[in-house]
Amino acid sequence: MLLKRLEYRVITLRSHEEAFQAMEAEIPAAVLVGGSLAGMSGADLLRKMKDTPKLRDVPVILLSDHEDQQARDDGRRLGCAGWFTRDVEPDVLYRTIQSATESVPREYIRLTTSLRVVVGDGTAAGGAERTESATALSEGGLFVSTRYPQPRNALTPVRLVLNGTEVRVKAMVLYSSSRDDGPSGEPGMGMKFVEISDRDRGFIRTFIKEQIIKGIAS
Repeated sequence: MLLKRLEYRVITLRSHEEAFQAMEAEIPAAVLVGGSLAGMSGADLLRKMKDTPKLRDVPVILLSDHEDQQARDDGRRLGCAGWFTRDVEPDVLYRTIQSATESVPREYIRLTTSLRVVVGDGTAAGGAERTESATALSEGGLFVSTRYPQPRNALTPVRLVLNGTEVRVKAMVLYSSSRDDGPSGEPGMGMKFVEISDRDRGFIRTFIKEQIIKGIAS
């Protein structure tokens, strides 16, 4: 559920035979393995993949129910992309998967959302004040759906409310998109936070985590 909310396509398998059959049919971008599969440990699966030419470059992340330094050391020696207990923080898991699978990895989780935001402050420098909708939010920026995107590199104040707390930042426009180019096909502008307090960054981080793990048993 967590991986799907992080916008990955997930196939879940219960045995090493099923896993290899699936990987023969379609080489995955990455493999996450629990402590053991039916008839084979996670380390054994990793070792077998490294011995299989078409699978040896597939990143493997090992998950365990509890801290085990020996298992962690064995995984690193075998070349796993990461080793975590199952209570790993979502942003840490996300960054590890991104680093293992993407040529330009994302640093922060991007949350699909629908938040009312106020862009601009009515001054010449800040631009006209408009109430718009943010359709994507991360700790580093947001995408604002608007028919009135500002020019690239424009610096403007942005206000949004998360769980009853107002967050104020200054954001720079990285790009503007037409209806066909933006996320979900909507026009708007991608903005990077360039002035943000540690307090407000913490509010955004907490809000995203709460949305990502909502309804998932700990």
